[in-house]
Amino acid sequence: QVQLVETGGGSVQAGDSLSLSCAASTRSFNNYAIGWFRQAPGKEREFVVAFFRGAATTYYADSVKGRFTVSRDNAKNTAYLQMNNLQPEDTATYYCAAGWDTSRLDRDYIYWGQGTQVTVSS
Repeated sequence: QVQLVETGGGSVQAGDSLSLSCAASTRSFNNYAIGWFRQAPGKEREFVVAFFRGAATTYYADSVKGRFTVSRDNAKNTAYLQMNNLQPEDTATYYCAAGWDTSRLDRDYIYWGQGTQVTVSS
């Protein structure tokens, strides 16, 4: 069982930046693909980014491409999501997830964090 804990959410203005962290409880963190998803009130959970070992296995949703950057520090068992130029439509609860392969589908991930709220006002 792997526990994931997201931190770093908050309330910001449009154009601001936030950095989310996803800390994992496993020392085998480097063996997992990481996905970030988000869910706005009244909407389906939406894919944001999935990545594994590097740029060749990193996939961004078109809505965040060029604004969001994902990274990981396997020594710290932590993944990061740097979000720049945030817009009101980015308002959602953000979740990190771990699985065996990079996927845009939430059903392909095994472990999930509890989520962290990001609110962007105009």
